[in-house]
Amino acid sequence: MLKKISIAVALAFSSQAYAVDNTFFDDFTPMTSSVTTPLPVSGEATPITFGNPYFNQLSVADRVTENTQVPGSNSGNWDMIDADATGRYLFMPFETSTAGVMRYDTQTGNAETIVAPGTFAAGQSTNPFVVGDASRMTPWGSYLTAEESWGAGSTKGRLFELTNPTTATATTSTTNANFIQRTVIPRVSHEGLAFDAMKNLYFIDELNGGSIYKYVSNNANATNGNDFFASGQTFAAVVAGGNNANAVGGIVWQAITDTTGAALAGSSVLAADGTIDGRASADLILATNYQRPEDMELQIAANGDELLYIATTTTNEVYTFNLTTNTSSVFANQNTIDLATGLPVAAGLLSPDNMAIDANGNMYIIEDRNGGVDNDIWFAKDINKDGDLLDAGEGLARWASNGTAGSEFTGLYFDKFDPNVAYVNIQHPTSGNDRLIKITATAPVP
Repeated sequence: MLKKISIAVALAFSSQAYAVDNTFFDDFTPMTSSVTTPLPVSGEATPITFGNPYFNQLSVADRVTENTQVPGSNSGNWDMIDADATGRYLFMPFETSTAGVMRYDTQTGNAETIVAPGTFAAGQSTNPFVVGDASRMTPWGSYLTAEESWGAGSTKGRLFELTNPTTATATTSTTNANFIQRTVIPRVSHEGLAFDAMKNLYFIDELNGGSIYKYVSNNANATNGNDFFASGQTFAAVVAGGNNANAVGGIVWQAITDTTGAALAGSSVLAADGTIDGRASADLILATNYQRPEDMELQIAANGDELLYIATTTTNEVYTFNLTTNTSSVFANQNTIDLATGLPVAAGLLSPDNMAIDANGNMYIIEDRNGGVDNDIWFAKDINKDGDLLDAGEGLARWASNGTAGSEFTGLYFDKFDPNVAYVNIQHPTSGNDRLIKITATAPVP
């Protein structure tokens, strides 16, 4: 099995949270292959094969049950997961043409839709919410989601704030949820969202050629979204000089709006409704184009640097943006060592999409692939937590594999208060019955 961080290494980094061995999730034997035989529908409640057979899995919510209890309440395609500050409630959007948001109560086991499929934002009566993908709690306790849908002439690409996520009641209408479009954020095909230590908001444009963005609020310490999103400036990442793709090197954050969020002459392109077209604006300033950037996760390195990880699906890579030094580098790709074989992982790593970080600071990379064929979760062993996998003994290890036909893993989330509990969605299976799976790590067997 993969061993815990050595005592010597732990002592060397005793000032870091990673020095404490908090979880059993990193006790496993790297798997040498994916699950390639799809499960029958009767087996979809336990779809995961783990590198540690003593990990437990339990289906705690499924779409069929939700729509039986409240007909028409759940359109499926459950995507990324985040939790409120107490860790009690999990939230996830529906990545469908009639998008919504589901809340799962980890104490009672109750799952319910709190933003109904096809909801309109507050004050709007046309142009409903579609293709929900982004999922992130704010520093002040609200919930952000956004549309993974944008292009020339589109009316989508919007970011929304649900200001009452823990108190909104189950609904098949829009009356309970305070669901607000935040127009200061430029229109892009949204997925990953992340707040840094200064409460700047990072986001991506999920496109072959999409860029990386940062929104700096004029009221970073706001206690509500009205103030945080009232005004601020958005920037796009220009890496290694810009006008390039998949670049590594120095990062310059180039403004695409003025300091209030309005158009900036020579740097902004307006959408039809007068909001900022983030994609066209990034192209105008020759921002670096990454090949289908998707999820983002933020971590403090062992030396105190703030690291933003970004998965790029088309090129099978994960990048590290060091926000302290403003440099970009590759964290993982197909040249990274497979810890099961000692050889480059090569085509074993395909279409990295979502990411998650456990209580020991270990990164997990989730593939956007086909369940029952080659849909895996990879564990990234970064021993010294420096944002690369280039040191001796470091690399990738296949941690789990999904056996549900037609589906993919989405939204892996590690519990904030129980380091041996995690959750993951099984999205868009052929059966149509999306599931939320609870994973429990038990003590390693001697």
